[in-house]
Amino acid sequence: MNSTLDTVSPQTWNSHMTDPTRGEPIHILLVEDTPADALRTIAALSEGRLRNRITHVEDGLEAMAYLSREGEDENAPRPDLILLDLHMPRMNGREVLAEIKDDPDLRRIPVVMMTASSQEKDILAAYNLHVNSYVVKPVDVEQFINAVRSIEHFWFTVVKLPAA
Repeated sequence: MNSTLDTVSPQTWNSHMTDPTRGEPIHILLVEDTPADALRTIAALSEGRLRNRITHVEDGLEAMAYLSREGEDENAPRPDLILLDLHMPRMNGREVLAEIKDDPDLRRIPVVMMTASSQEKDILAAYNLHVNSYVVKPVDVEQFINAVRSIEHFWFTVVKLPAA
């Protein structure tokens, strides 16, 4: 089951990427099975400078159902960014990433792998599957929050992305 934190009306699936400079909300899909990490990420994004609409799902199967607009997610908006954990039950982050990057309708959505793993084999595997960036989750809470805010700033202030 997914949960969405939103105070604005949802985007349409085929709309252009939202524009934070015009005050439009940024839609982020958070794929995270660890409740504490999900809450910290949501809190950091909620307190950021940009208006965010955050949808949280707990594993890869839920993420793919959301992105495929299946079942309760049939009216799901297209995310502007995906924050993806690596180690999850049922379907891990590498499997989700492979499906996203193999789908012509989804492959342009930036995917940031956020994980506790700093193993070179995990980093290499993610980049071989065309992850847009790989971030090792800091253990320290303040550093974790700063990392999440840095991701938000980079992807929505610094980078210019194509329309969805």
